[in-house]
Parts: sequence; structure tokens; C-alpha cells
Amino acid sequence: MGAVILWDYWRSSAAYRVRIALNLKGVPYEARPVDLLKGEHGAPENLARNPQGLVPTLEIDGLTLTQSLPILEYLDETRPEHPFLPADPVSRQRVRAVAAAIAMEIHPVCNMSVARHATGGSPEAMGVWMRHFIPRGLAGVERMVTAIRTGGFCFGDAPGLADLCLMPQLYNARRWEADLSAFPTLREVETHCASLNAFAAAHPDAVRPA
Repeated sequence: MGAVILWDYWRSSAAYRVRIALNLKGVPYEARPVDLLKGEHGAPENLARNPQGLVPTLEIDGLTLTQSLPILEYLDETRPEHPFLPADPVSRQRVRAVAAAIAMEIHPVCNMSVARHATGGSPEAMGVWMRHFIPRGLAGVERMVTAIRTGGFCFGDAPGLADLCLMPQLYNARRWEADLSAFPTLREVETHCASLNAFAAAHPDAVRPA
């Protein structure tokens, strides 16, 4: 089927999720950068593979896949090693709910293009925006994870779909100096995830262009 190629931006939360997932599944891949700051996501070649002009795009199994959550589910359905979802339907729903609360609620509001448009693009105003909306969203996630947590991770003793979404969001929170003191459960999960090489190797600092 050829090499696995991830069209990536080092600081993209969505791309970060997919990097972690590929590492956990043991899928070797070639990262090819799409520099969002230079506007490369809007170039014709990126639009040809990703009609929304976004990252990530994953080329795998002869397919071109977009949108991080469906990519994560595809990887889980086609590569059973290290499952991202629990076996029973109730637990799967709860883990998916945590992932959605991050990827579909917090992330869109705190997307850089949204924050720039809403604040006029000044770093100070964007910081105020992020420090308002990120903790507000994480407060609900803290309650959700506390209710379902049974091990060191969001659910169980191995990282799954919720953790793949949580870690990039916590990175983003720290980047914008959001106060995380009210989220002890999420910070405990963060510590467990950060100890795994699959997460460490996917961290923006580990993949940042020289």
C-alpha cells in the first residue's frame, strides 16, 4: 500500500492527536509539514487532499483521510492492537463523550483562526480569550473524567480515545498559561500519559521544525 504519510503541523491539536495514535498503534509514518503560519493549508495542493484546507491529512492503506476523530476511529477499527475504546457500549459512549467535549466543544472555540477573528488578533486579547474558554471547557471534562475514571488514564489502565484528545488540549492550555489548578484529575491523567513514549514522541516540542 506504500508509505504512511501524515500531512502535519507541529502545533496543531488535531494533528497531535493523530501522531499519538500512530505511535500507540505502532504505525511508522512520514511527517510532511503544512505550515499554517505561512498559509500553506490554503494552497491548491493541500486543498486537493483536504478540501477544508486543514490538517491533519493521513495517507494510509491507499486512502486519503481527513478529520482527526474519524482518523482515530479508522486506525482503531483497522489495527486492533492497543484498542482506543472499551468493549462495552456504555463505556464506549462515555469515552466518546469526553473526546467530543474536547474536540467538538473546546477546540473549535479556541481554534487560532476563530480566536484571531474574535479578538482582532492581538496576542494579549487572544490570551484573555484562551484563558477564559479553555478552563471553562475543561471544568466539564474534569467532572466527566472523574465520574468514569477507573485507572490511571481517562478510562482504564491504558490510554484511549479520550486521552488522545486530552493531552493536546492540555498542551494548548499551558501554552496560553491557563490556570489548571482546578483540574486535579486531568493533571493526574496528564502525568500518566506523559510517561509513555508514544505521547512524548508526538509532543510538539519533539516534532517542532528546526
